[in-house]
Amino acid sequence: MRAARALVNWSVRDLSERSGVHRNTITNFETGKSGGDPDTLAKLLRALEAAGIEFIPENGGGAGVRLRKSGMR
Repeated sequence: MRAARALVNWSVRDLSERSGVHRNTITNFETGKSGGDPDTLAKLLRALEAAGIEFIPENGGGAGVRLRKSGMR
């Protein structure tokens, strides 16, 4: 989550405002204090994907994130 935020230059506050998820919840997720419930994670993913983030599944090379190329959806 932190790497995805960095790609779009968002603070925890930015992600909180765009996702509707409280800042403490995001911080707890990023620091491993909480795994997050599925609905909350879905909100976070939707906000980041709307900003152009693509989540890359683990396929032997490891999971990751990247910024979608301009003009591609």
